[in-house]
Amino acid sequence: MSDATPVEDRRLFETTGSDAVLSAWLLVGVVLFALEAGAVANFLTGLLADFVGALPTAGSDGSLLSSVTAVFDAAQQQTNAIPTVLSRDVVPNAGHWNGQQWVGTFFGLSPGVSWAIRTVLVYAYAFAWVAWAAVGYRYYRREIRAADWTPRDDVIDRFRSHRWGLFGALIVFMFVVMAIFAPTLGPTTVEQNMRNSYSYEIDYWNEETGSVESILVGEANLDSQSTGDSSRVMPLTYDDYGRFHPFGTMPNGRDLFTFIAVGSRISLVIGVLSVGLSALLAVSLALIAAYYKGRVDLGTVLVSDGVMAMPQLLLIIMLTTVLGDTWIGDVYSGGFVLALIFAFTGWTYMWRSIRGPALQIAERAWIDAARSFGQRPRTIMRKHMLPYVTGYVLIYASMTLGGAIISIAGLSYLGLGVAPPTPEWGRAIKLGQDYVTTGSWHISLIPGVLITLVVTGFNALGDGVRDAIDPQSDSAIGSAAGRGGGA
Repeated sequence: MSDATPVEDRRLFETTGSDAVLSAWLLVGVVLFALEAGAVANFLTGLLADFVGALPTAGSDGSLLSSVTAVFDAAQQQTNAIPTVLSRDVVPNAGHWNGQQWVGTFFGLSPGVSWAIRTVLVYAYAFAWVAWAAVGYRYYRREIRAADWTPRDDVIDRFRSHRWGLFGALIVFMFVVMAIFAPTLGPTTVEQNMRNSYSYEIDYWNEETGSVESILVGEANLDSQSTGDSSRVMPLTYDDYGRFHPFGTMPNGRDLFTFIAVGSRISLVIGVLSVGLSALLAVSLALIAAYYKGRVDLGTVLVSDGVMAMPQLLLIIMLTTVLGDTWIGDVYSGGFVLALIFAFTGWTYMWRSIRGPALQIAERAWIDAARSFGQRPRTIMRKHMLPYVTGYVLIYASMTLGGAIISIAGLSYLGLGVAPPTPEWGRAIKLGQDYVTTGSWHISLIPGVLITLVVTGFNALGDGVRDAIDPQSDSAIGSAAGRGGGA
């Protein structure tokens, strides 16, 4: 017979139940990660291999960097063999009609249906991660956190009721998922459809001979060009070789959806890198200027005014041209150069938005108290000032990211920035501009609509975050927000 009181038994039961919930939550997270662990490892090793391989001495035989690059390349090849539940091998859509049924597709379904199933599974997997994170946060608030309420709870609750902000969050989420899972979402691969199309063959049903024949992918692309009314493959249709094209084909016959999906990854990586560097520089200078004031603040103002006085577009064109033939211009097909340029020219607008709040925080009584206790300036800035400007950084960063995406697309449209044949949305618009008034209008219209939608989503997300953090704020945080990271 137990000597424990009913209250102690109830507490023991609640503790045991909480531990079981936490264990189940952690187990679900491990399972979700394990399903795509191979894809994550492949992406990371490939990114490292591309970056190290672009360094100056990486191409020299026997150098340390060349050895490191070879190690990363070998690791990437090994990660390709790791099975993932959302891979093309599990849900294939590249098949052919043999006169009676589809061969090589998922359970013999048509390529279009197989591709749609894989796409739905990818987004279902992504939403599962969102649900997992939401459950974990609720459990943290209810069981782990000591305080029953914090100001952050009100911020989250206000954002959950902000419809415009939720719309932006949904658009941004769909865009980020497309960028992360670009190799899986495309109906074909970049390697097969764009880079080495004449090194791969596909089987197709020849109605004239009534048999299955083979053809090089490059030759099939030439016969699937969208160049006007007489020759075109429209969205959600098949070409003459049984290949499904969700967004149709381009003037060179390549799949437009694959081009856009991979291009979204380029835009996201460049945008996040440029905004991250801008935020790091802007926050550091704003906190230093607000803490020391006086000549330090004045010097920062003069530097920012000097940077803002530079003609951004001309500066970007000049730097991309000068640095294009250097080793740094080869990193991520010129994307790293763009990120550095956007960060150098765009930090001033973010800095001006953060400087005011930072100056206000620097006058608070707890800052003087921290000084009197002998805390270092760096510690005061990091612990007592940074948390109060983080919200402004999130607001402006989301809006700046939309501007960066427009700038990247605009430079690609002008033939600058990301070097071909790397896919980029602006280049797709450029390739289709001659066919806007013809039957192949989809080439420019689809990426143009997507750019507008994604930028609107980032701006809506920024509005939602701003209203959630400060419900008494104005409808805009200033004219600089509209400029974003644009050139």
